[in-house]
Amino acid sequence: MKKKFYITTPIYYPSGKWHIGTCYTTIICDALARFKRMQGYDVFYLTGTDEHGQKIQKVAAAANVPVKAYIDNVVGELKKLWELLDISYDKFIRTTDEQHEKAVQKIFTKLYEKGDIYKSEYEGWYCTPCEAFWTKTQLVDGKCPDCGREVELTKEESYFFRLSKYQKKIEKLIEEDKEFLQPVTRQNEMLNNFIRPGLQDLCVSRTSFDWGVKVPFDQKHVVYVWIDALVNYITALGYASDDDELFKKYWPADVHLMGKEIIRFHSIIWPAILMALDLPLPKKVYGHGWLMFNNDKMSKSKGNIVDPFILCERYGVDALRYYMLKEVPFGQDGNFTNEIFLKLRNSDLANDLGNLVSRVTAMVSQYFDGAIPKPESGDEEVDKSLKKMAEELYPAVVESMDKMYVPEALESIFKVIQRANKYIDETAPWTLAKTDEGKVRLKNVLYNLCETIRIAAVMLQPFLTQTPAKIFQKLGIAQGELTEFGSLKKFGAKIYGNKVDKGEQLFQRIDVDKELKVMDGILEEQKKQAEKAQKSDKQKEDRKMENTITIEQIGIEEFEKVQLKVGKVVECAKVEKADKLLCSKIDLGEGEPRTIVSGIAKYYAPEEMVGKQVIVVTNLKPVKLRGIESQGMVLCASDEEGNLCVVSPERAMKSGSEVR
Repeated sequence: MKKKFYITTPIYYPSGKWHIGTCYTTIICDALARFKRMQGYDVFYLTGTDEHGQKIQKVAAAANVPVKAYIDNVVGELKKLWELLDISYDKFIRTTDEQHEKAVQKIFTKLYEKGDIYKSEYEGWYCTPCEAFWTKTQLVDGKCPDCGREVELTKEESYFFRLSKYQKKIEKLIEEDKEFLQPVTRQNEMLNNFIRPGLQDLCVSRTSFDWGVKVPFDQKHVVYVWIDALVNYITALGYASDDDELFKKYWPADVHLMGKEIIRFHSIIWPAILMALDLPLPKKVYGHGWLMFNNDKMSKSKGNIVDPFILCERYGVDALRYYMLKEVPFGQDGNFTNEIFLKLRNSDLANDLGNLVSRVTAMVSQYFDGAIPKPESGDEEVDKSLKKMAEELYPAVVESMDKMYVPEALESIFKVIQRANKYIDETAPWTLAKTDEGKVRLKNVLYNLCETIRIAAVMLQPFLTQTPAKIFQKLGIAQGELTEFGSLKKFGAKIYGNKVDKGEQLFQRIDVDKELKVMDGILEEQKKQAEKAQKSDKQKEDRKMENTITIEQIGIEEFEKVQLKVGKVVECAKVEKADKLLCSKIDLGEGEPRTIVSGIAKYYAPEEMVGKQVIVVTNLKPVKLRGIESQGMVLCASDEEGNLCVVSPERAMKSGSEVR
């Protein structure tokens, strides 16, 4: 039976433009998943999106589109990005999936019935961008300690999870199981900053917004993100559903991989929830650093977002994957600069790897009519050195990958590639080709080079998803036994006789200075767009302020001129060719109902309006809207984002009742 390996990324929050910082965790996970599959593991790789919460509701409202429609569009872009980057996930979960939402409700109910969730009132500081609550002592200069933005004092009825109940167990877990939370710096951070000072019970429901999973036994509450989002790792496997075979097969997770900013939730809150559910804990939670741009955190507002679609289109998918996997020190903050990216592509991929393959296939074509020669003579010391390094490559990479030292794994592979390039200079094939005796020796040299290239290509497959297949094609090797890890145990595969295909270069060298100007132009345009958006937001705020300040006061005599009455909607239909308008027949106690056209079709379906009591301005002059005479106005309330809500009396009133 195959060994199981379950690896997850965090589920991403679809509130803005995707950038290479988003890609980092997913590419790392993909490399680990691919490596384990090639080792023969039964792998399940999970990723997805976290789609509920106040922040996403506000962003969608600002874009003036329904929340789900906004999310569908952004998630669609994310899936296109994962397809472009060859991300080999086994499941993409969305927290708006029906199965997930039902499972969340069952889990919430189970914890409530067990007594680990209780109802109370929350008052504290809330950061909307981070979807995080903080105590006053946790704030830094009165702002969110994670993102540095403003927080607001929030007070509302909430359900709480008894996190404090599990303090000793969580503390013991992190102190004693040194493999659970990695790297070690995260252990000290969690213990000293959060656990030992004392864990407080956690707010796990909200009433101030409604975009979320409803608490099944208290519908005015929605389940807060730290239960809704965290339990995706088990609901994706069918936990709390009619089919939990995947859960039985793969849980507990082998690795939860994420950025350091959410390590607190995964190493403290998530284990506590699992303890409360009497479920096994994940084997490892790994919090890597941030990917910075020119040593500054990537941000839409700063205009320094690096677009992965542009990078892949101009320089290739494998170039971006290689930079992420090789150049960023895993577990620490990494730095992306266009210059380093372009120079690394030239030096490692174009020069070291690309030139090696090009030179060797060219020499096989020139000296042996394109057929890889069969070695004949004995080894010299320089041959033994190359073979030894190639044979030791697989165990070296396995050791690095077992420790999640991904950059070190790639470094080992490229040391072999660099050694092969040096081997060419040491053996000088062009000189050997000049004599008959030299040509015998040349067979060994070129075979050794082709075999070394094959071994390197096999090892590169989990990291670079397109280049290895091109190398195998150039060496005349079909996908199969000779492209698998099992073929690496001993140097000397039977590739002789294969016809090589020199073809095009794997990576064309690029003019770094020229490309830097192009990339700088793209970033400059991004900054302009960011500044334009900030200016637009400020103008909106200024207009709101002006409207607030310049509201003209009126006397009671003027107000009494406005006639307001309670009416009941008896019929309602959409106005043809008008997306925003509903036409209602409203009973105002006048015998015949009035026809009133309202711009509320975005917020109410016609069937929702029928039977609803509304407040109507009855003494407005009739106006024609889309050819329909509207005989009054239905009163609505509007929030800051322009969302409308029909105003209704608190209890049922007789149609025609005056509003005073």
